Amino acid sequence: MMEGAVFLLFVVGVGVYVVILYNGLVRLRNDNDRAWANIDVLLKQRHDEIPNLVETAKGYMQHEQQTLTAVTQARAASMNAASIGQKAQADLAMTGALRGLFAVAENYPQLKANENFLKLQSRISELEDRIADRREFFNDDVNTYNTRIGQIPEVFLASYMNLKPRAMFKVAEEDRQQVEVKFQSAAGA
Repeated sequence: MMEGAVFLLFVVGVGVYVVILYNGLVRLRNDNDRAWANIDVLLKQRHDEIPNLVETAKGYMQHEQQTLTAVTQARAASMNAASIGQKAQADLAMTGALRGLFAVAENYPQLKANENFLKLQSRISELEDRIADRREFFNDDVNTYNTRIGQIPEVFLASYMNLKPRAMFKVAEEDRQQVEVKFQSAAGA
């Protein structure tokens, strides 16, 4: 009788432990999804501001059609991206296109003085900062998740739940390259 009670207590203890592990893994997976959703909301807000920025800049930057087209194409790619990986790649392209637009805008004093452009530039820069912060949170959540599903005993339960490691949000290779700065001479301007 005592052996049966000990065995039953052991089985109940293992069951409770498995439930605790399961709930922890589900929470981590949901934290990852929420972290990405937070990035996605900010990306959408940034995408909504881009057409206004491009329209404001068009009047001043007639000779910079390539820059404006790059921003427009990057926005379209971002809007059409479906998976997290595609959205991450599209976001990196959008960030690069916006950097290019803001750099070229420096050559247009009238544009830099335009109140609408300044407000939009400030709003997009603020969104960029918030997106960068959310990327960091996302990567922390993904790291915790990947670590947990790879450790014993969670690895067995994760395998049963068909949980796979998730990719972190990484910087594009071109963003790691040193920036080349060129100054025009007064004679060439």
